[in-house]
Amino acid sequence: MDLNLNDKIIIVSGGAKGIGEGIVNLLAKEGAVPVIIGRNQADNLKAVAAVEAAGGKAFQVVAELSDPVECEKAVKEIIAKFNRIDGLVNNAGVNDGVGLESGNYEKFMASLHKNLVHYYLLAHYALPELKKSKGAIVNITSKTADTGQGNTSAYAASNGGRNALTREWAVELLKYGIRVNAVVVAECFTPLYARWIETLPNPQEKLKEIEAKIPLENRMTTAEEIANAVAFLLSSKSSHTTGQLVYVDGGYVHLDRALANA
Repeated sequence: MDLNLNDKIIIVSGGAKGIGEGIVNLLAKEGAVPVIIGRNQADNLKAVAAVEAAGGKAFQVVAELSDPVECEKAVKEIIAKFNRIDGLVNNAGVNDGVGLESGNYEKFMASLHKNLVHYYLLAHYALPELKKSKGAIVNITSKTADTGQGNTSAYAASNGGRNALTREWAVELLKYGIRVNAVVVAECFTPLYARWIETLPNPQEKLKEIEAKIPLENRMTTAEEIANAVAFLLSSKSSHTTGQLVYVDGGYVHLDRALANA
C-alpha cells in the first residue's frame, strides 16, 4: 500500500532509539523524511546514518525536550531547514519510577516535563506549519494510563495526559483538517526494555512470564508493528480517522489475559 508519505517532513521526538527508531526507519522506507529530535547528538547521527545507508533520507536536531526553550528552538530549526512540517510523532519519554511513596513534588514535576509537557510544546510550536500542510499528529502512549503498574505515578499520569490531549487536540483542530490519534503501547521489546529485564532476578524467566500474558501469540510487540500503525495514522489512507486511541498490544489491555494460557 502506498501511504503517500513521499518527501513528507515528519518530526519524531526520541527517534534515535527503541520505538522511535523503529518509526524513523519505517517512515524513511515509505519515502518520508523523518526528523529526529533527541538530546544525544551521537545517537541521533547514528540513526540518521542508518537511514541513509538503507537509501532513505533523515535529519536530526539536538534538544533536551524537558526544557521548554529547547522545544521551541528545535521546531524553529526544523522549519528553517525545510520550510514545512507535515507530521508530528510525539514519542520521547521514560518510565522513570516516580511513585507515590518513593517520589516527591520535584521528581513528579520533572517527570511530567520529561514525559508530557514536551508533547504539548512540540505540537504548539509545530501547529502553524501543520495548519498549512493539514498534517497529522500521532502521540505514543502507554498502557500504564489504563492498567496502572505500581510505583510509577508520574509516568502513568503523563500517559493519561497524553491520551486526553489526543482527544482534546482532535476536537480543537477539526477546523484545520488536522487529524490527531494515539498509538498505545503495552509490552514492546526495545533495547531499554531488555536492559530493564536484565535488572530483575531470573530475567529470562520473567520475560517468559510476561510474554505468556500477551493473548495474541504470547509474544512481545515489535517496534516495527508500532511503526506500521503510526505510519498509517500519519498517512492519507487514514483520512477519516481522528481522536482514536489505537492499541497495538496483542490484546494485552482489553482481552482477558487468561486467554493467553487457554
